[in-house]
Amino acid sequence: MFFKDKTVWITGASSGVGEAMVYALNKEKAQLIISSHEPEELERVKENCNFESEKIFVLPFNLQEHDKIPSLVSTVIKKFKKVDILFNIGGVSQRSLVKDTIIDVDKRLMDINYFGAIILTKALLPEMIKNKSGHIAVMSSLAGKFGIPLRSAYAASKHALHGFFDTLRAEVYEYNIKVTLFCSAYIKTNIAVNALTEDGSPQKNNDPGAANGIPPEVFAQKALKAVRKGKQEVLTGGKEILGVYLKRFTPRLFSKIIRKQNVR
Repeated sequence: MFFKDKTVWITGASSGVGEAMVYALNKEKAQLIISSHEPEELERVKENCNFESEKIFVLPFNLQEHDKIPSLVSTVIKKFKKVDILFNIGGVSQRSLVKDTIIDVDKRLMDINYFGAIILTKALLPEMIKNKSGHIAVMSSLAGKFGIPLRSAYAASKHALHGFFDTLRAEVYEYNIKVTLFCSAYIKTNIAVNALTEDGSPQKNNDPGAANGIPPEVFAQKALKAVRKGKQEVLTGGKEILGVYLKRFTPRLFSKIIRKQNVR
């Protein structure tokens, strides 16, 4: 097994894609560090695992608490010596028009989706460079490839991840460190339910897209396959993937189509 005995850190591990990744990697007999801002849910996820629960280390923290991240990384390195793979999965989405959205919502999305991921990555990077090995996997979105109505700050945070991690990939190649970006369409999780609205409150109801998305377990298997193969970027979804190519080759047609889409 590719992941057997590898030390793997997963953020956003208490639900959705992150939870599915925990179960998939537990079956692969990896040593897991699981994190999110919900300690009780992390314990539930740990209890649901079937293989060697003592190989699962629960480490709760909020991705917005940037100042705490370096000390958490020190704790992990002291305990496990190194992290072989980091899955930056944790994040939050948005459902609001630009004109109605208070700036605190934009800042919160960037703090969680972008700064949380890069601060954790930067804190781990020196150890990976020292070991001349490592893999950083990042949960982006098709919204990281093109903008979508009602998701301005979300799309901005995902676009920012691409700029940062594409650059990082080039810089750490010589140290045998790989970087993979996952660009997915709808996945059947509570991301829409928890999405921030214009005043920062959660939407509290699901979208048809999310409700009919691919199961997170299916995505998790695709993600693990991509990491095994060392892929740089992975697009998952249905016809939504066409948007990437429409924007690239026929941008005016793409703009016409996207502004007419019902994206709730």
